[in-house]
Amino acid sequence: MQDSPIIDPLAGGRWGWASRRMFNGLGVLICAVGLGFAYYAQFYLGLAPCPLCIFQRLTLFVVGLAFLAATVHNPRDGGAKVYGVLIGLIAAMGAGIAARHVWLQHLPPEAAPRCGPGLDYMLETLPLNETLREVLTGSGECAEVDWTLLGFSIPEWTLLLFIILGVAGVWANWRLRR
Repeated sequence: MQDSPIIDPLAGGRWGWASRRMFNGLGVLICAVGLGFAYYAQFYLGLAPCPLCIFQRLTLFVVGLAFLAATVHNPRDGGAKVYGVLIGLIAAMGAGIAARHVWLQHLPPEAAPRCGPGLDYMLETLPLNETLREVLTGSGECAEVDWTLLGFSIPEWTLLLFIILGVAGVWANWRLRR
């Protein structure tokens, strides 16, 4: 009787279901679901996004594009590592924006920044670098918590999402087979 080899499904074994392409495609799907929820919250639940929310959406979209490029391209080991680093860096930027948002939400009300102009107005009247500075500084509307799930606000869930996407994107593109 011959022993069958032990197959590690996460190493892209005989079944091949755990490939880089599959994980990258799953990353695209998760980003799309996250963006879909953001628009559901905006248009169905009536939660108007603050400037930091909009920046988080843009960053999630860019992470999704990086996952999509990695899925379509499906490069060999060296190229996959480049995609892994790119996904990790973009997700880290998104996590930084979300962490700033979470920090603003946990400030005492008297320490929260004042409400500023809307993002549309800032983009029309201020130079881009000043608009970025103003948005990342945050405003009073960014400190408000309008919705929670299991006691966590949307920026807290988004922070967790960026961390998971970044770690999974780096891991999948560095460790899994094509």
